[in-house]
Amino acid sequence: MKTVCGFLVVVAVSAVLGPARAGHETPIYPSYYPQEIRIEPLDSHAAARALHESRIHAYVGSEPAFTAGAGESIDFVESLGSFVVIDVNPESPMVRDGRTRCAVAKAVIAGLDATVQGVSIHPYPVNGFHADYLGHHDLAEAAKARFLEGPAAPEPKVRAEGALAETLVRDRLPGDAPLWDATVREIGLARLVAGEQFDVGGWVGPPWLKQGWFHAYLLLAGALPDAAAKQRAETYARRLRNGDHASAEERINLERDLVVLLTGGCQRVVVGYRVRREYYSAEYSGGVENIAYDSHAGFNSAIFIRTVKLKDFPWNGWLTLGIASPPSAAWNPIAGFSDEAGHLIWSAIGDPALFPEPYGAGWTLNRIGDVRTEGGSGKAAHDEAPPAATRAPRA
Repeated sequence: MKTVCGFLVVVAVSAVLGPARAGHETPIYPSYYPQEIRIEPLDSHAAARALHESRIHAYVGSEPAFTAGAGESIDFVESLGSFVVIDVNPESPMVRDGRTRCAVAKAVIAGLDATVQGVSIHPYPVNGFHADYLGHHDLAEAAKARFLEGPAAPEPKVRAEGALAETLVRDRLPGDAPLWDATVREIGLARLVAGEQFDVGGWVGPPWLKQGWFHAYLLLAGALPDAAAKQRAETYARRLRNGDHASAEERINLERDLVVLLTGGCQRVVVGYRVRREYYSAEYSGGVENIAYDSHAGFNSAIFIRTVKLKDFPWNGWLTLGIASPPSAAWNPIAGFSDEAGHLIWSAIGDPALFPEPYGAGWTLNRIGDVRTEGGSGKAAHDEAPPAATRAPRA
């Protein structure tokens, strides 16, 4: 690996083809993996131009600033980008107990602009981008009825922190207003899990990194209004992390009990989430295909690097990616590769046995083998199965 004029260059070794009989192509492609991956830090305006001019194949981590639309030859994928939360001011004269805190949160939600593109109003911390959402669906529907239906009596004074919050809150106070009842802010998913994620020695984790209950815990546990509730939340979370349950049913009930506890006090309410779009070139010959991505990490994931295929090469070739943030962390597998660029580089050069399942919360095998017995001799023949990059992603 080397740095050339601000670009990150990753060279991959392609697999060697076995012998093939004349007139027949090999039954298994060795890899779609490019022999060179060029990663170029670009701002959103430069990325838009580079995609239109076919100078990059995809833009990782953010949405390009297209001035006149993306165009027919550019497509996108969607992943979970961030959460939108409401923090109720405990010193607000409107707040006397848990019931009035929830009433303030409900009034704030009623005043949000629900038409903002990419934002879904969903007043429950577990949503459809989480693999464990099925176990929370009834609770999510109950939360929608609680916060989205019926009158919202109070008229709270609301502050907005950040560009998205300012777009959502129609009637807001200045950020430094002395008297306020609630604050609306956006919390990015990457920032939320940054302190919990590890990627060391080929191991990626922790196993619950993409679970909805874990995101709810990170978002809400610190905002619980009393010490007893915080202690119970820590107990539930510790049991889930330690596998302290006798059955899948008990585990699901623990997850539900934890999220119910976290959402009960309304000191902080998750009001919705924002979908992130990442764009790539689908141009007829110069673009890429076979796109797989992670439901949370998007393009910055092991599955994207292992599946993306250049249209004008049967395999290998030169892949050029733009990335929203320049590299800032050290380049080593122990204490480095911790920024966005580093994660992408490590996804290319790391070789874990397992990596996160792209559209779920489980794990995907990086490589597998197919062992069978030849005839009746009992002799085992081992054929190497195609690596992850040659297997079609799960729809």
